[in-house]
Amino acid sequence: MSGVPDQPALNEDEVIDNNPLPREIVPGVHWLGACKGGRNVFEGQILHSYNSVYLVVGEDASAIIEGGHPSNFPEVEKQVDDLVAQGIPPVKYLLPTHQEVPHSAGLGRMLQRFPEAIACGHVAEYHLVFPQYADRMVEMEIGESVDLGGTTIEVLEAPFRDYIFTRWFVDTTKKVLFSGDGFAYSHYHGHGHCGKLAEEVPDLALPEMAAVYSEKAFWWTQHVDIEPYVERLEWLLEQTGAQTLAPTHGLPVLDIPQTLPELIKGLRMMPSDAANRPTFQTRVPVLGI
Repeated sequence: MSGVPDQPALNEDEVIDNNPLPREIVPGVHWLGACKGGRNVFEGQILHSYNSVYLVVGEDASAIIEGGHPSNFPEVEKQVDDLVAQGIPPVKYLLPTHQEVPHSAGLGRMLQRFPEAIACGHVAEYHLVFPQYADRMVEMEIGESVDLGGTTIEVLEAPFRDYIFTRWFVDTTKKVLFSGDGFAYSHYHGHGHCGKLAEEVPDLALPEMAAVYSEKAFWWTQHVDIEPYVERLEWLLEQTGAQTLAPTHGLPVLDIPQTLPELIKGLRMMPSDAANRPTFQTRVPVLGI
């Protein structure tokens, strides 16, 4: 096809992996989803990423963070069903970070699956997509929380966001921060990174991977002074006492002092005049669509 650059070939095992999830990243927090190949390419390698969902278990109730991407519905629903079958407390709360498809498309399916559950957070516009569940959507302000028994999930501001209504969440006892698009990055499928924690893949070019995703999700970071946003992020982490980062699109981070500086390096690569800004390539989809 004229004008289409040569692209790395996709092998079958670059699209479908032996899915290592679910994984309990800390006691009572289960990482759900499936690794999928994407259109981003870095230094000749096709990158994979996650559209993760997290299931948080309390003493009296459970909560599901994010609604899930349509491509992951079969995996996520089976993983949730398997955990429910193990006798976890009932799922009572559904907390998508924002209205974008990878984060909320499965909200209606989850509301149908768990008829006693309510959707919480900033729920603007969800009633337009899922009108049959409008009476089960509860608006929550920053600082409000839901009680799972033994812990709460608190609504946070989102220092980095692509939608104005984006919210982050924190488990106030387990100290897990659920950051939606924040701390998002890709990984190399062929290196066995799928289902790993960030600290388990030391060969990953983490700043560059974070910059790849930031260019897509946080395009505005190319045109602003990034430092006030970094300062706000660091303040939020200090205020919450977060010990684990659970991004929707990146590998979870269990050692914040080790890994956070590398992620922030990636954010600092984003301004258009940054001297070390990496060159990105996008894989052209089939038929150029």
